[in-house]
Amino acid sequence: MKKLVISIVLLNLLAACASQKPKEVAAAPAPAPVAAAPVVAPVVAPQTNIDPLNDPKSILAGRSVYYPFDVAAVQDADKPLVQAHAKYLSENPNRTVRLEGNCDERGSTEYNLGLGQRRADGVKKMLEMGGAKAAQLSSISYGEEKPKAAGHNEAAWSQNRRTDLNYAAQ
Repeated sequence: MKKLVISIVLLNLLAACASQKPKEVAAAPAPAPVAAAPVVAPVVAPQTNIDPLNDPKSILAGRSVYYPFDVAAVQDADKPLVQAHAKYLSENPNRTVRLEGNCDERGSTEYNLGLGQRRADGVKKMLEMGGAKAAQLSSISYGEEKPKAAGHNEAAWSQNRRTDLNYAAQ
């Protein structure tokens, strides 16, 4: 904008200093000078620091790891989720997470508590291998006591065989 104003002032000064020419009888009027459009900087949206843990589009929005029947090992499909949480925890040492192992209703209470603990501990080990500190992690088993889905069929059971990552409030 400043350049435009300076250019106009300079053009006026030059025009004032120029000698007067005699008027031509049939001369067409001179076209008015076209001012260049002012250059405007693009508007940049202010950056907000959204915690990726709270971004619904982030992989970190997933907080459950699922298992086949009677299995405690993290499945290949859920490994990227666990690795993303490990990276997040390594970059945010002030965050803590409780790993909650769960089972479906089949099996004895004692067996399901043990299986739920193995599931939670398996996720804990993966998180530690990915850079999370042991002090950031705790694990507990709820066995079959906290089902996510009601029902007595595979659709419900598959939702109940899981480890939930429950972050402490900040």
